[in-house]
Amino acid sequence: MPELFIEKRGRGAAQVVLIHGWAMHGGVFAPLVTALEARCTLHVVDLPGHGRSRDCGLPLEAGACARLIAARTPPALWLGWSLGGLVALTAALEHAQQVRALAMLCASPRFARGEDWPHGVEREVIAQLGRDLDRDYRGTLERFLALETLGSERAREELRQLRADLYARGEPDPRVLHEGLAMLDATDLRARLPELTRPSAWIAGRRDRLIPWAGMAWSAEQCEGGFACLEHAGHAPFLGYADAVVEALEPLLAEAA
Repeated sequence: MPELFIEKRGRGAAQVVLIHGWAMHGGVFAPLVTALEARCTLHVVDLPGHGRSRDCGLPLEAGACARLIAARTPPALWLGWSLGGLVALTAALEHAQQVRALAMLCASPRFARGEDWPHGVEREVIAQLGRDLDRDYRGTLERFLALETLGSERAREELRQLRADLYARGEPDPRVLHEGLAMLDATDLRARLPELTRPSAWIAGRRDRLIPWAGMAWSAEQCEGGFACLEHAGHAPFLGYADAVVEALEPLLAEAA
């Protein structure tokens, strides 16, 4: 089995799996881990090619990642941020016995905008990120961090923190960065939302410039999940608004215990 780094933190009865977004690693969740570790046992994942899983040969593909994480963790609340939401949602659909509840944090069943889906990122933006990666790896990642914090009331502090975290566990593998962009471009799980059998919470940032809150509200309706919109937050609300994220998670934490 490929080596995948999963850090275990905390000691509470509630089991929680945390899955980060594109180009980052599990260390980015530090404020959320601090807020939860007294009451939860946290399983903080570094996705393949990222952080301490940089040498993991597994492709960055939602089904493969969900399967491996499910094999390595107890039944838990799965929280996926951004791209990590596609992994968590796939796990909730394909490995429901391991997913007691699902939290989608600034994450969507479809990231790319389409004729019938105005709630995503323009596909050309995703394609341009891929082209730019090959020409200017570090500059492209820096520009993406700026997009993640754009709009947040605490954008300056959040950008500073993301920059500090970005290479804290080494550089992400360019291979998986391209695989991640392909996942964001091609994945569409909207039609499967009514299949969800576990409780879910969809937590959006009102000022998120990447994943519009309206698409997350729609998604919550399709699976009869809860919806919370953090008024002052952008795409990374766990950095400046960790307490608000925890409050939105409260209905699911009992399911995770």
